[in-house]
Amino acid sequence: MSSVIANTRFSVLDRSRTREGRPAAEALRDTVELARAAEALGYHRFWVSEHHGVPGVAGSAPTVLAAAVAAATRTIRVGTGGVMLPNHRPLVVAEQFGVLESLFPGRIDMGLGRSVGFTDGVRRALGRDKEDADDFEAQTAELLGWFEGTSPTGAHARPAEGLRVPPFVLAMGEGALIAARAGLPMVIGDLRDREKLLRGVDRYRAAFRPSPWAREPYVVISGTVAVAATPGAARRLLLPEAWSMAHARTRGTFPPLPPAERVETLPMTAKERGFYESGLAGHIAGTEEQVRDALETVLKETAAQEVLVTTSTYDREALLDSYRRLAGLFTG
Repeated sequence: MSSVIANTRFSVLDRSRTREGRPAAEALRDTVELARAAEALGYHRFWVSEHHGVPGVAGSAPTVLAAAVAAATRTIRVGTGGVMLPNHRPLVVAEQFGVLESLFPGRIDMGLGRSVGFTDGVRRALGRDKEDADDFEAQTAELLGWFEGTSPTGAHARPAEGLRVPPFVLAMGEGALIAARAGLPMVIGDLRDREKLLRGVDRYRAAFRPSPWAREPYVVISGTVAVAATPGAARRLLLPEAWSMAHARTRGTFPPLPPAERVETLPMTAKERGFYESGLAGHIAGTEEQVRDALETVLKETAAQEVLVTTSTYDREALLDSYRRLAGLFTG
């Protein structure tokens, strides 16, 4: 086993992607089942995401889904990747994670993002606008204050106050510096733009200030990792998500995942084809040996302590096989 891989934690973020012709409820149940499998395979964390009004994603209430995942597992850490803090009041978020930590002590993570709803309609429905993302740093400080009992309001977050729920910042652009200034662990992607990834990691480490939450920098790199018996089979895992992304970029809606065999027969405009091919490029995908070599390279470049795998595809058996093969690389 590679020593750099053996010394790295591997975790899973599942976005509860819906599949063409199948109900959203099935995607949520699939997420819970995948969490059980990830625990059995030795993954460190299992996180769920927050998306609103997206046809291709069933995961709209991450703390609710995290509770279902934690109840269905015993040892794996469970959390959010992430709760989009500008969409919520920090007090309510603190209360939700306080409940989770009280029910599942020592297993809950609080991943926080700064995105606001993807469309104008969703933002209006949430009572938010794009500028609310600019308040993320202050919102994060307010949220942590509820756990520390330092809110200037005189109110108290129950049962959160006094609990220690590890916070993580999902770093998109400015997020790396926000994480560093707050002294929090950082999750950064994606693996396809290596130069941007390395710049973000370097900025985070250079600006990091120790805090009660983290004494030194902690870097989690995230992205798609697909492992299969052949390079072609690994590439097929990527097709449904690449097509959905191309569809979203050209038509404005993010659809459920289609089967790979249907994607291969779809006619595409030149613009769609360009986005599709771009969506297939740069991921870590291939056989165990190829993926091991690629992971060794990126881990040596970034010195990251953890890899958060975010792979989505239509074929659930092939997805589970990919996670099983990947686990074989770090469990030996």
